[in-house]
Amino acid sequence: MAEILFTHSYFLALDPKEHRAMMPYAPLGTLYAASQVRTRGHTVALFDSMLASGAESIASSLDRHKPAIVAIYDDDFNYLTKMCLTRMRDAAFAMTRLAKQRGCVVVVHGSDPADHALEYLGHGADYVIAGEGELTLAELIEHITSGLSDDALSIPGLVYSNRGAVARTRGREALHNPDALPFPARDLLDIAGYRSAWKKRHGYFSMNLVTTRGCPFHCNWCAKPIYGQAYHSRTPENVCEEMSAMKADYRPDHLWFCDDIFGLKPGWISSFADEVLRRDARIPFKCLSRADLLLRDEAVRHLERAGCRTVWIGAESGSQKILDAMEKGTTIEQIYASTHLLHAAGIRVGFFLQYGYPGETRTDIDMTLQMVKDCNPDEIGVSVSYPLPGTKFYESVKARLGDKRNWVDSEDLALLYPGAYSPDFYRELHRLTHKKFRLWQGIRLLKEAFARRAIPDRTTIRRIASSAYHALTLPRVEARLEEFARTAGSVR
Repeated sequence: MAEILFTHSYFLALDPKEHRAMMPYAPLGTLYAASQVRTRGHTVALFDSMLASGAESIASSLDRHKPAIVAIYDDDFNYLTKMCLTRMRDAAFAMTRLAKQRGCVVVVHGSDPADHALEYLGHGADYVIAGEGELTLAELIEHITSGLSDDALSIPGLVYSNRGAVARTRGREALHNPDALPFPARDLLDIAGYRSAWKKRHGYFSMNLVTTRGCPFHCNWCAKPIYGQAYHSRTPENVCEEMSAMKADYRPDHLWFCDDIFGLKPGWISSFADEVLRRDARIPFKCLSRADLLLRDEAVRHLERAGCRTVWIGAESGSQKILDAMEKGTTIEQIYASTHLLHAAGIRVGFFLQYGYPGETRTDIDMTLQMVKDCNPDEIGVSVSYPLPGTKFYESVKARLGDKRNWVDSEDLALLYPGAYSPDFYRELHRLTHKKFRLWQGIRLLKEAFARRAIPDRTTIRRIASSAYHALTLPRVEARLEEFARTAGSVR
């Protein structure tokens, strides 16, 4: 039995694209909250939706643990959570219903509940936590278990129903010292299940951790319902202490630092690399950064020292006009330069690309494709502009949004406002970009093999063979793209 059952609403099994990729990461935000509550003396358990089949499967955990409180605490560090997918919302509603049937108090937290608190309350949740949630949840649990009335509830960061009216307390200030939080409660996880999934599909085991909270930059499409514009960083010493513990306890082969931006503070990456080497905590890792930051303070050299294998960059577009419209704050030249530096250091590069931003033309699209061809990233992620509440971008297109305001799952790719082209055009453009990327990648690998006069390894041979397939199927995709473009009416 446990007083509080923690869960979250992201089910890998309900997201076909991510399920095919099979790269499950633990719900860090959920585990941070569980750890914080446990330090207050409460017993906790976890129903980890990541590896579960669907919302109904929480029933067995509810019956086994008989919790007084169920915390549907979504992972603020998972970009899929930030997308506010409707399958996640439906799953949260279903788990709320099952918990309420058993007399539990239900508390929900996450990006979507922060944006749509009334809907969650309307589906049975007793409290919605808005903003950074660990301290709010811990204080709320103390309030609930004390049996006090909600009439004078003053805990910051709450939305709840009180005598038929919706009550909101003042916002909670973001935590300035993340080092003060206990490490995530990874002991609650089915580590063997995660390890098995990774090993079976990829041959190695990757785990996640986070070094920062929030993002201070102003990309006008980026939703920040939890931390707002705040940015707070853990110390390198605290991060490396956690890495050492993970290395000793779980033996991961690889780490993902799932920060919005890794190592923003001047000198942080250098100090981190020093601390990693001092503690013998080096584990290959991937992280996210910005093109401009990678050009400062020898950041790339220090990333290599620390064990970095891959850096994902929010490249977004190969058109400076579009980057400026997004208020991205980076330049095309910085994308090219940072990619060159990373490759020179032996670090793989991933590009996040975004199509469909208002004002984008076919010329801008062609510039993005050219950037991918020139820069030769090792991986790409392609999406379309996605308006989420609280962003400047959302406000600019709100009047043109239809009934559908969120994607169903991560491969939905619906353009939710009238764009230059139809949703079918952008879905075909997604396919075309991936095919061209794989084709260009295969051609380069073939040229490199000839230059070395060596027989490629099996992985390289598979990639070259795959590029031949994409070369054969590309004309059909190009023809369909042009057909969709003509249907919508060309924009030049």
